[in-house]
Amino acid sequence: MAADYDEVRPEVAEASDKTLQDVRKMDAPTPKSVATELEETDFADGLELPGAIVDEELSVNVIPPGEDEFVCGECFTIRHRSQAEEHTKHGIICRDCVLEYS
Repeated sequence: MAADYDEVRPEVAEASDKTLQDVRKMDAPTPKSVATELEETDFADGLELPGAIVDEELSVNVIPPGEDEFVCGECFTIRHRSQAEEHTKHGIICRDCVLEYS
């Protein structure tokens, strides 16, 4: 006699039916109750998201580099002239960047 390998074995079918019945017995919320709870809860009250646009004007005092300072052409930080290591077509490169990229 030929065996039908696609047929579900009886013990597997019983186990899945038992599991399904156990899930139905649980006190799980229904989709309607979850939707109602979410509609009733207003999450936006008094909550400000990070990066949100605020109606405040920001003011920053920009101080240009001093006579004894330069802006590194690699890391774009302001350094003291004693940190200058290399002069390139992109500008002055600081000692840290020369060591890092060489």
